[in-house]
Amino acid sequence: LRCCTAASVVTDGSGAAEERSLYIMRVVQIAVMCVLALTVAFGIFFLGCNLLIKSEGMINFLVKDRRPSKEVEAVVVGPY
Repeated sequence: LRCCTAASVVTDGSGAAEERSLYIMRVVQIAVMCVLALTVAFGIFFLGCNLLIKSEGMINFLVKDRRPSKEVEAVVVGPY
């Protein structure tokens, strides 16, 4: 019984074609993983920017909506 590795298998020249197809498959896998990683990174970035913009809008809405009452001014001005 001999071990079946790529180096020990004797072929009639189709080994180069098989090695080339394995190389192409690896390159395609790497390209797909890079595209997926970039998609996730940009998705997280744009989601974070969108949430930041929405939170700034809500903060501005609350600041405009809130007006200091006359009692607060009286308390602040009173001790001086």
